[in-house]
Amino acid sequence: MSGAQKLPVAEQAENPRVGEHGALSCGRALSFSRQTHDDLERLLARYPTKQAALLPTLWLAQREWGWISREAVDYVATLLDLSPAFVWGVVTFYTMYNRAPVGTHLIQFCTSISCHLNGAGEAYAECRKRLGDLKPGETTPDGKFTVVEVECLAQCDKAPAVMVNDDDHFVITKDKLDAFLGSLK
Repeated sequence: MSGAQKLPVAEQAENPRVGEHGALSCGRALSFSRQTHDDLERLLARYPTKQAALLPTLWLAQREWGWISREAVDYVATLLDLSPAFVWGVVTFYTMYNRAPVGTHLIQFCTSISCHLNGAGEAYAECRKRLGDLKPGETTPDGKFTVVEVECLAQCDKAPAVMVNDDDHFVITKDKLDAFLGSLK
């Protein structure tokens, strides 16, 4: 139960439903656009089995909807003849799949050892502060920015490393945050 509403959290109107496999619901039925469906057909032709195409199919789903919802899990499972639990297990194993809506700019700060020793923790905290005192993983009210901490981005020689959506950024220190954030707007 939660708050004065005396309803389970999943039943409160402002909270998306949670699926049997734990995924948040987007609240609507999903299907790929014609372009994404064509991309899927080309993709499936490159793999020996549908299961082997799961990771790139999830990338297509995330490209299409921005995150992997319960409905996306179920849709991908149906497309690839897999169980939703299997697909959800893969989604939760890999951190590259967004399991909740994210901002237009998903800012991922690496805080592994090389980045940490070069000030990533301070830059990460300062970035969240400058964007409105965001909690880790929180999105700005305008929906533009989500800031998260991640493990190694494999850019140790350019630490501290940051990834924004699919683009790498290097040597993002506390002192360079204004220019960095300005380049994203």
